[in-house]
Amino acid sequence: MEYTLGGANIVVLAVAVWFLGTFINKKIPFLERYSIPVAVTGGLICSLIVTAIHFGFDITVNFDTRLRDLLLLTFFSTIGLSAKFSLLKQGGKALVILLIAAAVLLILQDATGVLLAMAFGAHPGYGLFGGSVSLAGGHGTAIAWGGVAEEAGLKSAKEIGIAFATFGLIAGGIIGGPVAERLIRQNKLKESRSGGDAEGSMAAWALANDKPATLPPISSTLGTLMVLAICVQVGDLVNQFLFSKGVTLPGFLTAMMVGIVIVNATSLLKVELDPVARDRASEISLQLFLAMSLMSMQLWVLAGAVGPILVVLFAQMVVITLFAVWVVFRFMGRDYDASVIVAGITGLGMGATPVGIANMNAVTSKYGPSPKAFLVVPLVGAFFLDLVNALVIKTFLAMPFMQAG
Repeated sequence: MEYTLGGANIVVLAVAVWFLGTFINKKIPFLERYSIPVAVTGGLICSLIVTAIHFGFDITVNFDTRLRDLLLLTFFSTIGLSAKFSLLKQGGKALVILLIAAAVLLILQDATGVLLAMAFGAHPGYGLFGGSVSLAGGHGTAIAWGGVAEEAGLKSAKEIGIAFATFGLIAGGIIGGPVAERLIRQNKLKESRSGGDAEGSMAAWALANDKPATLPPISSTLGTLMVLAICVQVGDLVNQFLFSKGVTLPGFLTAMMVGIVIVNATSLLKVELDPVARDRASEISLQLFLAMSLMSMQLWVLAGAVGPILVVLFAQMVVITLFAVWVVFRFMGRDYDASVIVAGITGLGMGATPVGIANMNAVTSKYGPSPKAFLVVPLVGAFFLDLVNALVIKTFLAMPFMQAG
């Protein structure tokens, strides 16, 4: 028996899952202490319940993911609307350092994945799906490259990529907070703050601009919704045009690019979009996207390949944790901002940009805002990473050993 959940029902469940994660995190000190994103907690519990229903009552619950995909486009549109060219100048040295570090991390991920694939006796091409294709790239990149790989003869590449992206999503949401917490405690970086209600990027913007994070008027909220809708729709039209010309890009990338064009054009015209309304839309779309992504996981489908996947995933977790602590934290200044950036880069490297932002939100909601982290990590993760990742993947594919097997 199958049951499909969609429409308003999936929104209701996603919000309930978010509140469930909030409740569980408050009741289990470990989760609260190590800043595990509430959407990860609630979504994972929901997916386990769905799995239990599947095995216990032979009922398969399917989720209509169209709204989830729309939320992803909305989230990346807000990232694009945050990416003023003037901010690239403000990022300066920190932005360049983090971009170089991210590029090195992508190479390490793919090298690790390829070596482990060869150790398992599999085609080295599968190693890329256990590397940056699925982890830093996420589900969209895994699906896109999976189709290309299957045409080249790698059977079930798309399914393998989705499996790694799914487990990476979980891993990225689990390790980012604890790693940052350890750095904050070990180096005594914790800010002396009484509250834990700061809302991530919105608080960061308010602090950076020395303005209170007040609620935006209805005109600003509606204007923001209109601009986001334009980003999504025009991005889709651009994507269709590029596809007709033989160029394939993920939908979130074109939506983000449209957002970048809009925010810089309006800036030249001296028209400013309300950053508080934009950041609130970003936070809502991010949290609901993560909740829907995790609660809709069909864990029983992934059970057959869980052994090799977990081995590769554990190796990648070790690689990214060591790299984040010994390289990223040190080169980003060994301060509080650096620890928040570590939370972001670990989530970004294991579960794509939304997980990195969620990790940083979890840390900053507890210890206070980090304008520097919320400036450089989204710019690197959404603005540059996919382009660099595509270059790294193509470089690996051109290597002689990739023709083996």
